[in-house]
Amino acid sequence: MTLTAIVPVWNGKELLGRLLASLQRQTLPASEVLVVDNGSTDGAPGLARDHGARVIEMGRNAGFAAAVNRGIRESKAEVIAILNSDVELAPDYFATLTTAGAPFATGKIFSAAARDRLDSTFDAISRGGAAWRVGEGRLDGPLFCARREIALAPWTALVIRADVFAKVGLLNETFESYLEDVDFGLRCAAQGITGSYVPDAVAWHHGSATLGRWHPDTVRRIARNQCYLVALHYPRRFTWPILVGQGLWGLVAVRHGAGMAWFRGKWDGLLNSARLQRQSALPESLFRDQERAIHTIQKSTGFDWYWRLYFLLTGTAAK
Repeated sequence: MTLTAIVPVWNGKELLGRLLASLQRQTLPASEVLVVDNGSTDGAPGLARDHGARVIEMGRNAGFAAAVNRGIRESKAEVIAILNSDVELAPDYFATLTTAGAPFATGKIFSAAARDRLDSTFDAISRGGAAWRVGEGRLDGPLFCARREIALAPWTALVIRADVFAKVGLLNETFESYLEDVDFGLRCAAQGITGSYVPDAVAWHHGSATLGRWHPDTVRRIARNQCYLVALHYPRRFTWPILVGQGLWGLVAVRHGAGMAWFRGKWDGLLNSARLQRQSALPESLFRDQERAIHTIQKSTGFDWYWRLYFLLTGTAAK
């Protein structure tokens, strides 16, 4: 089996060095490491070459989706690992995930800043068009220790068979960065392709190392891309949950001083959504199952105020 590791990067030289060192310690080493550079100015490409990686220069910040797609096109491997430049992998990460036997797989990813807390496990999305990185900020526990079939995986540290791209296509570059992985997962679900969450595979994520979680450009893109997800995939009956979900997310942005960025993102999303070619609408049951998972885990670990209000105002699909 051949495996290519694809690492999009835009600055963050020190963090990239940690990832590359962890790649060199893998018990199942990558056949090739492709670092796709989005116009770094801090010497990250040179560091990558010093570690034996092949560097592909994009020449500008083309976004996560475009950089990943370029790497996929360059790869000839049977299996592809997509890695954020600010993750570190346990030595058996690739070996554990590739034995899962699933079209795609992700592991248990802890926060690098608080190593007893989770950064992510798998993703779930609500009828309101908001995705939750399941377990984010929670202490590890039994809920997150069982292997399970999943529809959506964060592309923080993902392993995926190359033949999946032949069936589903590449990432949608309209998204640039943020939620392009959710869109891809929904396209997989439309074709009956599911993945695995494998908690025995462990990694650590520094998180939002490029701009910061509530940087105005981050918020603007997420707000816009939420509109794209709804326009591309959502049944038309979900109008009320969508209004609630997106309105509450706007309040979260305001709370973090990014209300205007949220408004600009929604404006761009609504204007541009009409240009998107709508995908075949996914069954309502898929979104209800996803929302049921959110409700179950939120209830077990303590509701975030966003989700408490969302379920109060929409009535939970878990009932």
